[in-house]
Amino acid sequence: MTVSTLLRSPVTAAYERLAEVFPSLSVTESADAPAPSGGGWVTAAGLAAGGADLDAFLDWDSAQVLRDYGQHARSDVIAGFGFHRYAWPACLLITVPWFLHRRVPRLPVGSVAFQRTLGRMAVRTGAFACLPDDPAAGEPGAYVVADEDALRAEVRAAVAEHLEPVLDGFGPRMRRGRRALWGMATDEIVEGLWYVAHLLGDEARGVAELELLLPGTTAPYVGTAGFRELAGPQGRTLPTRDRASCCLFYTVRPGDTCVTCPRTCDADRVARLSADTPPSAD
Repeated sequence: MTVSTLLRSPVTAAYERLAEVFPSLSVTESADAPAPSGGGWVTAAGLAAGGADLDAFLDWDSAQVLRDYGQHARSDVIAGFGFHRYAWPACLLITVPWFLHRRVPRLPVGSVAFQRTLGRMAVRTGAFACLPDDPAAGEPGAYVVADEDALRAEVRAAVAEHLEPVLDGFGPRMRRGRRALWGMATDEIVEGLWYVAHLLGDEARGVAELELLLPGTTAPYVGTAGFRELAGPQGRTLPTRDRASCCLFYTVRPGDTCVTCPRTCDADRVARLSADTPPSAD
C-alpha cells in the first residue's frame, strides 16, 4: 500500500506503516481537495446512491467473472463481490490507525473515493477520536474519549457511519436482509484487519483486539469476530474463524469455498490449512 499524502494528518503514520506490508493499495490524503473523478474513480457517495456509478462499478465484477470463469454470475452474487472489493479496503482506512496508533478517523461517504483497477483510495481526513494520553489529543479535529472501550465504540461507529449508506446502495442488488448485510460488513472488518495484522507480524494481538471490538452484542454488527482453533496434524494448532456471511462464490464454482465459509467443514479446513502451514521445526 503506497501512500501519497498532500498533508500529514494524525493517521498518516498508520497508512505509511501499512504501506510497508501491503503494496496493493495507495492512499492520498487531503484536507479539502475535491474527490478525483474520471479515469475509473468512483466516490463512496456515488456507490451509496445506487445509480449509474454503482452500475459501472459492478460491470467490472461481471466482466471479471466472465473472463476468469467463462460464465455469467447471478446479479446478486456480482453485487456481493463488488461490495466486498470496496468494503475490505475501506474498513482498513479506519481499523488500521486504531490498531497501530489508537486513532479512529471519521470518514463519511463524502470523504472517500476509490480507483479499483489501480488500487488507489483518496480520503479527506479531519475529525478523529483518540485516548487522553495521545500526543495528538490537542490536534485540530481531535476528540478525546475516556478509555479503550470507548475507543472501540468509536471504531464501530466510524465504520457504520461509512458503510451504512454504502449498504443502502448495494443492498437492493444483493437481495439480502439487513441482518445478512451487516453480517457481510462484520466480515469485512474482521478479515481485513486479521490479514493486515498477520502481515505486520502481530496476528495474535489482531485476533485479541477484534474479539474485544466485536463481542457479539454490538448492533448493527452481527455475531462475534468468530475466531477459533482447530487441531492439526503433528499437534499443530490451526487458527480459523467462522464468517457471519457467505460470499456465494460457490454459485460460480460449486466445489470451491473460502476456508472460513460456514459451508466449509472442519475436516476440509484442517486439510487446507495444514497444506498452507509448514510443519514446526521442533
